[in-house]
Amino acid sequence: MAKDYYKTLGVERNATQDEIKKAFRALAHKYHPDKGGDAEKFKEVNEAYQALGDSEKRSRYDRFGSAGFESAGGPNPFGGFSGFEGFSGFGQGQGIDVEDLGDIFGNVFGFGSGRSRQERRGADIEMDLRLTFEEAARGGRRVFELYKTVQCDHCGGSGGEPGSEVNTCKNCNGAGQVTRSQRTIFGVMRMQETCPDCRGEGKTVSKRCSRCSGSGLRKEAREIAIDVPPGIDNGETLRLAGEGEAAKAGARSGDLYIRVRVKSDPRFERSGDDLLIKKNIGFSLAALGGEIRIETLDGKVAVDIPAGIQSGQVLRLRGQGLVSRRRSGRGDLLVQVTVTTPKKLSREQKRLFEELKLE
Repeated sequence: MAKDYYKTLGVERNATQDEIKKAFRALAHKYHPDKGGDAEKFKEVNEAYQALGDSEKRSRYDRFGSAGFESAGGPNPFGGFSGFEGFSGFGQGQGIDVEDLGDIFGNVFGFGSGRSRQERRGADIEMDLRLTFEEAARGGRRVFELYKTVQCDHCGGSGGEPGSEVNTCKNCNGAGQVTRSQRTIFGVMRMQETCPDCRGEGKTVSKRCSRCSGSGLRKEAREIAIDVPPGIDNGETLRLAGEGEAAKAGARSGDLYIRVRVKSDPRFERSGDDLLIKKNIGFSLAALGGEIRIETLDGKVAVDIPAGIQSGQVLRLRGQGLVSRRRSGRGDLLVQVTVTTPKKLSREQKRLFEELKLE
């Protein structure tokens, strides 16, 4: 029975090669049996792509249909044996990108899973550090405990009991990787993976460390100290190089990234290095002027209110803001004045206001 490969992939007959490839990848992910998909559907999708994914084979299919791919063993667009026995010639001279296999089956079958020992490093750690507004403004040292992977202090991260012999791994001959074969729906596939005997190190020890069981690593709580710079803002991140998860001996530890979360303060609003506060004053003080006391980060200070100040006017107190991280010194404290009008007046107050009434 003739098969409509275009329909199988869900594309039009005039689809581009890129559109065909995109459709194949989506369906392969959907139906992959190792991901809980339909194995039969997966085979159909793969069969269709082997015919349409190559321009020469696609041209033959467009002229003769699926009959152009019939052989004694059944449909086989691989151009070799039927029944997917083997992988001979796949992706070689057929216009089919081998990267399709890496993208779709890499995680399932282990393609590209072996990383060189030089590339291995400890994992990074991310955590939040919560500060009050004043703590962030002043900065200072913070000390906390972090439960993380560290190098075993008994074996120094080598994985071997002190004094034990270190030998080249016989299983991988020091490569740290081994090649194994696995039969899949595509046939026999060969892939590299980390050597299970030496765990990718290329070396074995005559006696494994009694404390870390040969891993060279342990989990434990470590005290971490960090200097918080004064004036740090909410959302900033501090990086402590090498304070992340440890790696095997000879490899670099990961980094520790600390996201700063600063609690808001009802007294102050922040604008860069400057602080803004709002202050209500009475009508008479605004008219005659006088002195008020204002809250700052360093305590209360006296501020002169000029006579005739208007509601909304801003007074600037130099150097009373936050420590600047971009320039020397500190920002300013901005005091926004709001003149409040009395809602109720006594008869005497009304009389006085009538006498002072200005046009």
